[in-house]
Parts: sequence; C-alpha cells; structure tokens
Amino acid sequence: MSQETRKFEAEVAQVLHLVTHSLYSHKEIFLRELISNASDACDKLRFEALADPSLTDGDADLRIQVTWDPDARTISVRDNGIGMSREEVVANIGTIASSGTRRYLEALSGEQKADARLIGQFGVGFYSAFVVADKVTVITRRAGQPAVAGVRWESDGKGEYTLEDTNVSERGTTVVLHLKADEDEFLKPWTLRGAITKYSDHVAFPIRMPAEKDGKPDPTEWTTVNSASALWSRAKSEITDEEYQNFYKALGHDFNDALAWTHNRVEGNQSFTTLLYVPEQPPFDLMMGGRDERKGLKLYIKRVFIMDAAEELLPNYLRFVRGVVDADDLPLNVSREILQHNRQLEQIKARCVKGVLDLLERIARDEPEKFATFLTGFGNTLKEGIVEDTANRERIAKLLRFASTKGDGPAKTVSLDDYIGRMAVGQDTIWYVTADSYAAAAGSPQLEALKAKDIEVLLMSDRVDEWMLGYLTEYGGKRLRNVAKGEFPLDEADKAKQEAAAEAAKPLLERTKTLLGDRVKEVRVSARLTDSPSCLALADFDLAPHLARLLREAGQDVPDAKPVLELNPDHPLVKRLASETDDAKAADLAGLLFEQAEITAGAQLADPAGFVQRMNRVLLG
Repeated sequence: MSQETRKFEAEVAQVLHLVTHSLYSHKEIFLRELISNASDACDKLRFEALADPSLTDGDADLRIQVTWDPDARTISVRDNGIGMSREEVVANIGTIASSGTRRYLEALSGEQKADARLIGQFGVGFYSAFVVADKVTVITRRAGQPAVAGVRWESDGKGEYTLEDTNVSERGTTVVLHLKADEDEFLKPWTLRGAITKYSDHVAFPIRMPAEKDGKPDPTEWTTVNSASALWSRAKSEITDEEYQNFYKALGHDFNDALAWTHNRVEGNQSFTTLLYVPEQPPFDLMMGGRDERKGLKLYIKRVFIMDAAEELLPNYLRFVRGVVDADDLPLNVSREILQHNRQLEQIKARCVKGVLDLLERIARDEPEKFATFLTGFGNTLKEGIVEDTANRERIAKLLRFASTKGDGPAKTVSLDDYIGRMAVGQDTIWYVTADSYAAAAGSPQLEALKAKDIEVLLMSDRVDEWMLGYLTEYGGKRLRNVAKGEFPLDEADKAKQEAAAEAAKPLLERTKTLLGDRVKEVRVSARLTDSPSCLALADFDLAPHLARLLREAGQDVPDAKPVLELNPDHPLVKRLASETDDAKAADLAGLLFEQAEITAGAQLADPAGFVQRMNRVLLG
C-alpha cells in the first residue's frame, strides 16, 4: 500500500494541541510513558509466545533500548516486543479509545494550571512525546509477520499523520522523537539515564543505553540502566518507600504519590504475591469508563504477564485499587473464560479484598487525616460494596463516615460505631435522613421531633446513599431507619397525646384531603414536627422524592407513589387553614402546605408557576 495521509479524530487533534501547547511541567514523564508502552509490548510477546514459540524468531532476549543522536537531535525508544500491524497502528495511535477523553480535554481547557500529571489518566500516554518533540516517527513490525509488513507512522502533532508500508528487518517498535529547539537537555545521556532510574527502574525487562564516546552514542557497547527485577518479588525490608512510590507511578500512570499500599506474600496450598495500592485521588473517569473497562490490576504467573485482570481479581467497588498479583501455580494456558471460573483465582480474589479492607481499616484507625482524604476521593465508590459484597458488608459499613446533627458541618463526620457509642440507654435505632445536599438534610423538618429529644440523626446527602441504605438495614445489632419513612415511634404517653390531637384535628384533616384530592394518599397529624407546618411521610419501601427526581431526569421509569401529608396543628399557617371559610383561599393554603413539604423533601414541583401564583395570593391576603 502506498503512503497515505490521514487526519486525527477531532478529539485526538484537540488532545495533541493541548499536550503540545499546555503541558510544560515534569517533561521527562514522556520517557516513562514510552518505556511503559515498550514494557507492555514485551509482556504481550512473552505471553503469546507461550502458545506460539516461533513468535520470538530466535531472539528471546526481550529488551528496551534508549538512545540519542545529538546531530539529528532525536531520541529513540526501541523494544523487540510484539510490535503492531498497520491496522493496530491506526487503532492505537490514530484514535483515543478512552471514555475519559472529553473530561481530559475539559480539565486541560479549564482555569486550572495544565500539568503533565494528567497524562496517563486517560490512556493518552503516547501523546506525551509531543511535550518535547515537534515530530514523532513510529517504525514497527508485528511478531510473526514478514519484513515487508513493517509500518512507518509519522506526525507533527498538528492534526494529520502519514502512514506507509516499509521493510523492517526486526520485529518490535521504535519510537523516534525529533526534539523541539529548546529541549537540548534530553540530548544529554545522564538526563535520560536519571529519568529511567527515577521512573522505570522496576521494569522487568532490561533497559539499555549505549556507552558515550566523544559526546555521541557508541552502538558497539550497551549497558543496562535499570535493575530489571520485579519489585514485588523482593523482600519488603529491601524496598524503600521511594521505590514503592516510583513503581506505583509507572504502574498507575499517575504523577501523584499513592495514598497507601499493602505488600504480602501468601504461602501454602496456593502461593502468590500481592502488591496493592490505593491512589491519593481518583482518575476523572472513575465513575464513567472505570466501571466498564477496569485495568487497575495486572495478573502475572511466575512473573509472566498474563492479563489486565481487575474484573477477575477485585470486585467493582474496589476498582480504584492499582497493583499486581503474581501467582506461582495457576495454569499458564488459561483463557479469560476459564479465569473467570477458576477456584484458585477466587481464593486470590478473596485475599485481595481482605488485603485492601485490612489496609483501609489500618489507615482509618492510625491515620484519620489520610483516611479522610481517601473518603473524599473514593467514599461513594466504597459504598457500592454494601450492595455488591454481602460477605464483607459489616466491614465496609464500619469504614463509612456520615455527617450528623451532633457534628459541626458536612466536614465533621462520624462512623456508625461513633453513633452507637453515643446512643441513649434504651435506644435501638440508628436514625438517618437522606437528601440531595447537606443543607437540605440538616434543614429537613422530619428531624424536628428527634432533635427536640436530643436524639442524633445521620445526614446523608450523596446520591448513592438512598440506594445503599436499601441494603444496609442493620449494623451492630441496631436497626437503621429513615426518619421520613413509616410510622413515627412513640411511647405510651406521646401516643395518647397524638391520638387526642388527631381526633381534635379530624375536620381539618378531612377538609385538607378533599382540597388536595389524589395528590396525597392521606393527611394526618404529624408526630415528627415541632416547628414546621407540614412534611411528607413515605412508606418504608418508597423512593425518596429527591432520588425519584434524579432517576426521572436520567430517563428511568419511576412509578408514582402518593405520599402522606403530615400537618402540625399548632403551627399558625395550619391554624389559619383550619379557620378559613373561603374555599378558594383554603385551597391555596392547602396547596402551599403540600408544595412546601414537597420542596423540603427534594421533590420536583409539578406546577411551579401555580405554586408562585398561590404564594402571591396568600401573601397579598
């Protein structure tokens, strides 16, 4: 096929423009990304060669070579890994198959300072080459294909690239960076060597550089720059925190440090090593593509890379974890389908989950500030485990934190154990309220009676809370109850007062029900209210109004559930309704009492204009 010129997809062109013009700090990160890609290519060849040894083609010594040319002003990163076919070059370099690409663009286009630390969070690591280069050439041939099947890709990063067939004598990929005029520092071998040692020392393949002679590379003599040993296979006592952090940064394509990690060797009937990291902050697409395409954990068997196996090794609610698992005795010829139903793998998965939860419990106990950072980034993701992981539900619930009426604002949170420890004698219920914001939860009228009795209420305002609490019905032997749902519990004295108040207000309740018609299921005297005129009460299994609204906005079909309207007969507005003889004015008052209750519950008003008109008529008398 003759040479052809193609345009990048629109979003790729935008990424290239922003990378080229905006990313100016930590420039050496491009070398980490290219070496990481080269290491992946070697890993893939080693795995495919298990089934087809001919792919190594007499050259089984897998390696990565980094060299420089001061005359041509180029840097080259070469590997003798799996290589790429023409179709793979177009798919891997001409497009960005990342669900987070648009968010990446938004992040770089926003007011915040653009930074190379965003590279890698969206699978765009290759494009970091354009931070230092004004032209990039890729020459590649896939293992097992003839020399004439080589491909040459080239681009200046300005919206187009050329693609042509070429003869490539050896399998693998060479990436050549033609440096910008002001990037001479990367033509110095010690700069390259320092960046390799800093970011890629752990890479399990030798990274070689030529000796220097008269300021130029000497291709007759090569030295290995990195230690070329799998970091996780070394004893913990031999590994420094800096080495752990550098390994994490290369593994997770993250410039930030990891928040914490756990490194364990399990011996017995089944032997394996795990090195698991909790990031400091989530990637932008954690709640998007992160659910569908998780690649946070790599599975090795006897240090041979097998697959990105996050789905098989960790449940979805722990998708933020990064790391490696290296097993000694899984069969090497396993397929993805067998892996998913492999009993040994299930045991490894259970151990990984235990390791992560043990780590989080230790941080929560010993480093509360660090744990607060974790919850800010991953608290909502962890809550999904209440639904997904019944075996560990109690352990996960123990880690959760919530705002409370006994706290001081949304930042001051408490655990369920804290709540139970402050319970009054005889209290057997953990009370909570859900809303779509902290302010709405804290100001909910349903809290009034409990606050008057100095009973603590948890204030839950995350979107996932209502769904999660459908499964977390008990903790520590105590029942969890929503203050807005079901009948409000009363002692005998309060029950007698309630019945007397309901009897006295019977004409008011019947009239209000008539005025509101089928907008409400029932109207009754409230045991929840002390200051507000009205509130909604829901059945135990009804969706909270704010959640029903969110689901409808997302296009979900949510059945209409008629709420119960509760009134406070002692409130002046309710007394005014009781004494109002004009039916039209009474209808306005009843409508306002119901709509006020809807608003405080987070429901969407069916007729906002009608509400405003009613409000104006009442205000004007």
